Amino acid sequence: MAGWDSLKYLVQFEMIQRGEEGCNVDGFTEKLSQAGDDEEKLMELYEEIAVLPVDPSFPYDEPSELDEIRKQRPSGPRNLHAELTDEQWLDRFYGAWLGRAVGCALGKPLEALCFMEGSDNRAGWENIKLWFEGADAWPIRGYTPGRSRAAEQYGLQLAPYGKKSEREQIRFMESDDDIRYTVLGLMLLEQKGADWDSWDIGKLWHNNLTYGQVCTAETQAYLNFAQVTSFFEQEEPADWAVKNNWVRTHLNPYREWIGAQIRADGFAYGAAGHPELAAEFAWRDASFSHVKNGIYGEMFVAAMIAAAFAESDAEKLVEIGLSEIPAGCRLSSDIHRAVDIARKAKDQIDLVRQIWEAFNRYNPVHTNNNAALVAASLIFAKGDFETAVTTSVLGGWDTDCNGATVGSVMGAMLGAQQLPQSWTSKLNDTLYAEVVGFHPIRISECAQRSYDVFRRIRQTV
Repeated sequence: MAGWDSLKYLVQFEMIQRGEEGCNVDGFTEKLSQAGDDEEKLMELYEEIAVLPVDPSFPYDEPSELDEIRKQRPSGPRNLHAELTDEQWLDRFYGAWLGRAVGCALGKPLEALCFMEGSDNRAGWENIKLWFEGADAWPIRGYTPGRSRAAEQYGLQLAPYGKKSEREQIRFMESDDDIRYTVLGLMLLEQKGADWDSWDIGKLWHNNLTYGQVCTAETQAYLNFAQVTSFFEQEEPADWAVKNNWVRTHLNPYREWIGAQIRADGFAYGAAGHPELAAEFAWRDASFSHVKNGIYGEMFVAAMIAAAFAESDAEKLVEIGLSEIPAGCRLSSDIHRAVDIARKAKDQIDLVRQIWEAFNRYNPVHTNNNAALVAASLIFAKGDFETAVTTSVLGGWDTDCNGATVGSVMGAMLGAQQLPQSWTSKLNDTLYAEVVGFHPIRISECAQRSYDVFRRIRQTV
């Protein structure tokens, strides 16, 4: 049963996905055209594409299981030591939650196709720049203006579901999946501590999310999970590993897209200072709905966030993130290229232009291009919160996701007291998550609860 889109589009995206995974998909475009809208023929074609072998000449080695991932990762600091007082720890947790909300709110109104993928032969970042210029708000120094001359001049329009995050209206962090998954990560760690796996992720989603609150890979995994379990089934079945592989792959061509990467934060906070554990938590979460680079994206980000509580050098943070994923995967290769671009970029515009040109071959919500932009923004900013967050959003693609991730890393690194009041004060310490008990809730309460979870987990691992 197709979830996020029609079966025809799922087959089309599966063909793209298999090509990216190193399979020879020559001739399948013609086969897809011949199948038309006949669902029986489309399923036959899907099944044919799904079993294509990876070409022996494919230069990447990309396992999805944790043991194999760890065998192929570079050396790195698996656990960092931070000498912080309780007050300093709590400030870092509050900074991480605040930073994530700031970046998400900045990017949320820009999560529209003209800014994500570009329009009229302009890159997405060019349209973002035009929007802020048309509002006399360039360079970016505050939240996205709700009105701009670029609407009439270039036909640009903000996302209709981000109104409460616009500069003129923002009073809190409005509901968004990037924040909702952070809340869910906190909930699971409160309930289970460090003792949980991908089965628990499925139950967590079915118990707390509606079908309408999930997207792309999460939509299909949510639907697939419903077909192999029941709402009343509470014990993990003995054959879950086999079922899980079906849940994350069946009719799911989005399994290397950004959906898992945006779910890292709540788990990373619980493993603050312990990047290896954060990456393991991320693997457990991501493996419910993703494979390969989709999993690596969450592991990479989780390791960076956890390390940011104890390390303030952005280049080292990126290295730590890379040390938890396979050295020979596409994501590692792309991140290394992004780091090189960031080191040599002349200015912010030069950076986002080069990143766009290097990685725009990917879908706007793929893991790899967005993770590359995240890494480049962190390194380019040299420790400045505003530069990091605005660069990540200016780059286009998944604007709110990238702003949230970069804000989370920077907030954990700097702490709440060092974040610019011009950004944080607009949120009034409040977020809405459309999750029971978190709609609304004080951001500072979320930070306190994450800190409490962290202290409990630290005593058990």
